[in-house]
Amino acid sequence: MAYFERIDASTVRPTPHTGGAWAEHEQHIAPAIGLLAHVVEVDRDARRDDGLPLARISCDILGTVPLEPCTHEVRVLRPGRTVELVEATLSHGGRAVVVARAWLIATGDTTALVHSDLPRIPGPDEVEPWDAGSVWPGGFIASTEVRRRAAAPGRGQVWVRTDVPLVDEPHSRLAAAVGLLDIANGMNVLASPREVLFPNVDLTAHFFRTPGEGWLGLDTTVSFGPDGHGLTSSIVHDEQGPVGTLAQALTVRP
Repeated sequence: MAYFERIDASTVRPTPHTGGAWAEHEQHIAPAIGLLAHVVEVDRDARRDDGLPLARISCDILGTVPLEPCTHEVRVLRPGRTVELVEATLSHGGRAVVVARAWLIATGDTTALVHSDLPRIPGPDEVEPWDAGSVWPGGFIASTEVRRRAAAPGRGQVWVRTDVPLVDEPHSRLAAAVGLLDIANGMNVLASPREVLFPNVDLTAHFFRTPGEGWLGLDTTVSFGPDGHGLTSSIVHDEQGPVGTLAQALTVRP
């Protein structure tokens, strides 16, 4: 069973694997964001044959979404031969619930220039398994395998993977990886979710390299400010090293 099952060209049905962490009768937004990355790529491949890669996805989360069928649509905001800006929207009952904007950027040979000073983290074989269900309920969390090294409240590294397909149709490794990113906000909590609510209202990920197969790593720091705002910042890794960065703006509610 995938996270989503295709009903028609613009409609999908969420399965119990998408069950949320804040409320189990709502969808966890992580698979929904992965789905939007997928439909951006499907639209791209219907329009062009060069596989223009997704280099950034920025999502605004406009509200909660129940475990009910949703529709999606895609539009090109800035067409181009080597750079495109594409917008994808997920809706329920005629109401937009997530809007994603993705920059697609052509590849080129920069092998001679490869470099990143982003710090590496211990590999998944060096980190102990962790039961994320001890902190969070829901079908999505239950569908993942997590390894964690916690340094302090709000600071640590996790590796995550799942054997659940994003959707019951062919999709890319990038879309599947994007579908795991939103888990970052709950893996190294600064405060217990039983005492403080801190949902994220957005998610932005930049990639300088496409994530490879296997585990996805998140080197995460959570910060709370004095006025009800927070930020979860992560460096994103695959098993070969850093691939990009991730940020999530939080509304903090004691």
